[in-house]
Amino acid sequence: MLNLWRFISKFNAFFFLIIYLVISITLLVKNNDFQRASVYNSSNEVIGSIYQKVNIINKYLNLSLVNDSLAKENAHLRNQLKSSFLDDSLITKTVDDTINKVKYQYILAEVVNKSITARNNYITINRGSKEGIKKGMGVIGPNGVVGIVWNVSENFSSIQSILHEDTRITSSIEGTPYFGPLIWEGKDPSLVTLTDIPNQLNLKPKAKVVTSGLGVIFPKGILIGTVEKAGVKGGGSFLDISVKLSTNFYALEYVYVIKNNFQTEQQDLELDNKESVND
Repeated sequence: MLNLWRFISKFNAFFFLIIYLVISITLLVKNNDFQRASVYNSSNEVIGSIYQKVNIINKYLNLSLVNDSLAKENAHLRNQLKSSFLDDSLITKTVDDTINKVKYQYILAEVVNKSITARNNYITINRGSKEGIKKGMGVIGPNGVVGIVWNVSENFSSIQSILHEDTRITSSIEGTPYFGPLIWEGKDPSLVTLTDIPNQLNLKPKAKVVTSGLGVIFPKGILIGTVEKAGVKGGGSFLDISVKLSTNFYALEYVYVIKNNFQTEQQDLELDNKESVND
């Protein structure tokens, strides 16, 4: 305490100067409109700038929570919509039966591991049999098709990525009746090849490639990518179409597993048809 008093006594002139300066500025601002407005505007600008920087920091720190919230909201909206058509935003048309049962439901999952540059790539997600996920279900991301569920445990599932030599997803050029399988050739993780498309098709630049809706895995019209280029295969009657994938697998953090509530019914019916033909 004694040292504090010695310090104040030693620099008392400086402290008196600061006090007089504060009093002078206060009187000046209080009794002059122009100076008062200038000080208020300057202080507001400084405080606003500080608040803006604080908000940026808070947004960055809370970014993970915001992403979680948005992903959950998207999954909820997908399951609630019953009469909307898919376009670029991946909103899928849902179909109701006579007891109002939605055909397709979406299960939100977070990507916890993935490979991208291997010949056969897999993705691990943090949802499994406890959430009703089964082998063979389709998987999409925020921007397009991701792959097909391959293995399932109680709390996790592995997805056979579209970037896999054995993955075949029946796809079509949007607005045309033609369809064929997609094949990844193991090179560029942003490109796949659409085959078995008749060469008389007049392809438009950047035409959209979407799921055909054939089978029980994917609804019709889910975006896969856009046409990069096309060429006739070995002088034959079919095109090999290079497709730029809409999904960026490097940035993939969340996916939606598609549950087809009528899948078993459709598969049983088709199996009965095959057995009838063989009898």
